[in-house]
Amino acid sequence: MTVFSRLRPEIRGLLARQGIVEPTPPQKMAIPRILAGENILLIAPTGTGKTEAAALPLFHKMLRDKGRGGGRKAGAPRGRAGAKSARGRGGGSGAGEGGQAPGGISAIYVTPLRALNRDMLSRLQGWGEELGISVAVRHGDTTQAERRAQSLRPPDLLITTPETLQVMLTGKRLRTNLGGLKTVVIDEVHELAASKRGSQLAIVLERMVEVAGEFQRVGLSATVGTPETVAEFLVGSNRRCGILRADVERVAEFRVVSPQPKGGDFALARRLECDPQLAAQIRMIREAVKRERCLVFVNTRQAAEVLGSSFRRLGEEIGVHHGSLSKEARIEAEEAFKAGRLQGLICTSSMELGIDIGDVDHVIQYGSPREVSRLVQRVGRAGHSMGRSSAGTIIATGPDDVAEALAIARRANAKELEETRPHKKPKDVLANQLVGLALDFGEITLARSFEIIARSSPFRDISLAEMEEVAREIEVHRLVYLEDGVLRRRRNSWEYYYQNLSMIPDEKRYAVYDVVGRKAVGTLDEAFVINFAEPGATFVARGEIWEIIEVLDDEEEIRVAPINRGGEIPTWSGEEIPVPWGVAQEAGKIRAQVARLLERRRGVRGGGRGGDGPDGGGGGGGAGAGGEETATAFLMEEYPADEEAARLFVKMINSQVSAHLPVPDHRTVVVEGDATHITVNACLGTQANEALGRVVTALLSARLGSSVALDVDPYRIGLETSKPMIAEEVAALLMETDPDHIGPILELTLKNTSLFTWRMVHVSRKFGALRRDLDRTTVSLKRVLGVFVDGPIGQEAMRELFWDRLDVCRARRALEDLRAGDVAITTSHPSPIGSEGRRGGRDVTTPQRADGAVIELLRDRIMNDRVILFCVSCRGWKSLRTVKSVPAVPECPLCGSRMVAALKPWEEEEIGVVRKPEAAKTAEDRRRTKRVYRNANLVLTYGKSAAVALASRGLGPETAARLMRNLRRDEDDFYRDILKAEREYARTKRFWT
Repeated sequence: MTVFSRLRPEIRGLLARQGIVEPTPPQKMAIPRILAGENILLIAPTGTGKTEAAALPLFHKMLRDKGRGGGRKAGAPRGRAGAKSARGRGGGSGAGEGGQAPGGISAIYVTPLRALNRDMLSRLQGWGEELGISVAVRHGDTTQAERRAQSLRPPDLLITTPETLQVMLTGKRLRTNLGGLKTVVIDEVHELAASKRGSQLAIVLERMVEVAGEFQRVGLSATVGTPETVAEFLVGSNRRCGILRADVERVAEFRVVSPQPKGGDFALARRLECDPQLAAQIRMIREAVKRERCLVFVNTRQAAEVLGSSFRRLGEEIGVHHGSLSKEARIEAEEAFKAGRLQGLICTSSMELGIDIGDVDHVIQYGSPREVSRLVQRVGRAGHSMGRSSAGTIIATGPDDVAEALAIARRANAKELEETRPHKKPKDVLANQLVGLALDFGEITLARSFEIIARSSPFRDISLAEMEEVAREIEVHRLVYLEDGVLRRRRNSWEYYYQNLSMIPDEKRYAVYDVVGRKAVGTLDEAFVINFAEPGATFVARGEIWEIIEVLDDEEEIRVAPINRGGEIPTWSGEEIPVPWGVAQEAGKIRAQVARLLERRRGVRGGGRGGDGPDGGGGGGGAGAGGEETATAFLMEEYPADEEAARLFVKMINSQVSAHLPVPDHRTVVVEGDATHITVNACLGTQANEALGRVVTALLSARLGSSVALDVDPYRIGLETSKPMIAEEVAALLMETDPDHIGPILELTLKNTSLFTWRMVHVSRKFGALRRDLDRTTVSLKRVLGVFVDGPIGQEAMRELFWDRLDVCRARRALEDLRAGDVAITTSHPSPIGSEGRRGGRDVTTPQRADGAVIELLRDRIMNDRVILFCVSCRGWKSLRTVKSVPAVPECPLCGSRMVAALKPWEEEEIGVVRKPEAAKTAEDRRRTKRVYRNANLVLTYGKSAAVALASRGLGPETAARLMRNLRRDEDDFYRDILKAEREYARTKRFWT
């Protein structure tokens, strides 16, 4: 007897026809509990039958209820009773008994991705047809005709997204269809729990209780670090939820490699115009894909396009799959891989979830996955069925990547996953859902709204006063009426609500269409379009090179044609995955272990380091070949490292030890450098280093009286200033800083950054304070800050920034540990480990040497751009002309002076400033005049070459001067320097204050 025997005969017959005899462990655990009507969270790896574990008992209950002839009528009032029940503590929802509402929806299956909807539909619709149960899908792409049909004849089971679910609550007929709802299944619930989409969904579920009464909740989740948190998110703060851990013992084989260039890699590098190291990595991926069916995961869409482009140039058929590609392009890649037409698929997190793409033999992770949970989820796609092992290879791109990947692989095998961090009381979500409640009820008291919203886990600690503050804010923006504690909808409520169904920040996206093939290519972010896109420019998407034919701003559309020369890789924002504190600390411990072994080999006594195992001291005379062999063998024995990866990491540590320099690790902070560059080596993770780095830059800026640039990775805080510093100063500053001052310092300094400004813009839109279609180039951001910064909008922007980017708790703890002596701090000369961060290499990038076609395009563009030649000596002559018509040695025809500035056309007003009488000039006028004279000095010194640099995008006299000092004999190299500077300008422009 199996749990299948508890299911209806029709279902058992269906399973028998499909050859399914024995239930999987998740099915054994979940089916009886779901049949009993309990709320459950089912945790199991990908490919172990979670979907069937939820669907089979749902089908059973639908067939049973159809046989009984139904129960409560659809739309019968249960709201008040349901709310009362929800506030009490109970076991299951009671949904295991009673009948289905005739003509109503019995169960809803919520998935976070539309791609999953397609997958669910194809798998469940076939079963439904055989069993006489109607199954339908509804999301943003569902046609109006299909929606109307679903409203008139609602399916028994509806598959939908979180955003579409809340649309259903606002329509009269759709609300009626929800009256008989018995069960809601939320797939990939761990993904939603940690996002604002999830916070929104949590309230939507409580709003559904007001329509349908209490219903059963079933969550399907991959392995997570804190199941209790996810379970509470699923059911709210006052309901019981059973946690079923079906940790199926599927063997996961992890391997960390770092292929080094050899043999044909150098020829391959020349062919691809890339670094030999990248060529070696491409060679390894190429060989793996030829052997078996592989998913190649990368951390960013940019990396996906670079690798995809490289394989296209090699004539290899490897697909590309990421969120900025069109729906058609993604489906095409999925189906080609599933059908075997593609052996490999390069993908981002878009493929982490359970989209059905058939069998995967092997998963390659390019670069450290940064998080343990991400590695487990991605490698779980290999051997995607019971009884098969999951095989995963991490290609580490540098020494830091090696240690990080080893730490993550060990933690994955030990099931030490990161905790799930839901948002706490996000006020923009609250604003959005208060409008939703006003639409649901027409009018509703704040007290009643409070009862409903506080049942959800993210808002369990919300106070009535906080809710009233948000309600008053949205009243100001004319989204609701608020009078005597009663919320009422108004005309603007509908428009706002439907424009803000998603809590994903509003970013203008340009649709890209192929004018030759007449098909959608994908989308480009607004930042890339503003900074780069113009007719004639080339870029890479889907691994192919495209030339921009036309940019239609009004229609948010870009028309392109395929070409064969090189192109720019679009930079998509918000993708970088932060490395958690625990992973960075373990990477630091691996440094310490290897350093101790190298020191011991030379008989050098280590000191000042704690921790378990053979970790400890810095300094010493280097270990030599024997020490490196010992340390390499240790890494290969203790961690899943291949020899090349182990040697690469050991070599870096040995270079530090051999130079008698301290090794920064989990118990040692090393501050190094002097003059204008300082590096704080601290293994604290991305977000803690970001928080600590911003505090240090704020304090240093105040002390030096000049700005300090900040560059952060999980193991370093890079500082750069125009005034000299010494490492001892920065070390002393860290020791002196009061840990309790970190939060206030960050709040004060972040308010002056463009990072905070753009968060304010996004949150303001979610509050209805800014129109979605408002042109950000015309809005006064300072005005936005001034009006909203001290209210709920500013508070939410700051809270989100802290939650998303900064680990204040860990940064505070780091300072406390320094003060207590639990972590040592020392100074050093510039070191191999410190400089590793500046060399980068954490992610695949575009080839450093642009090819001849790109250089030619750049040269042609600049030569046809226009400049204003202006004599700063007589101040009487100016001439607008193309760059190609600028003389080799510009000279004023009026006075004969060679002090001629080359200004961009939009800098013409600078001429008026220069011409002002000195006595009439303000301090700002004098600064601008000085800048024009510096421009003229460059032209005096370098002639037309300076005019070329000054005509380039985003290059002022300071940047141009730096380029001219590095002026090379090879003209192509000169243009490569300009291209590099333009790319940096495009990358950073939107972050400038």
